Amino acid sequence: MPNQNKGKYEIANELGIPLNKGYNGNITASHAGKIGGAIGGNMVKEMVRMAEQQLANNKH
Repeated sequence: MPNQNKGKYEIANELGIPLNKGYNGNITASHAGKIGGAIGGNMVKEMVRMAEQQLANNKH
């Protein structure tokens, strides 16, 4: 299982959201947003960190 999917299931489990492998059409939009928001937020933070590092490296 790719790391991204593994993290998705871990986050859902921590939040008490019943996320299954395969079809999950039964979860609410609110629950889906909580899972996706946690993953997306970390991805954005990492992209910002990488961009800041590249900008700092290009100044020299």
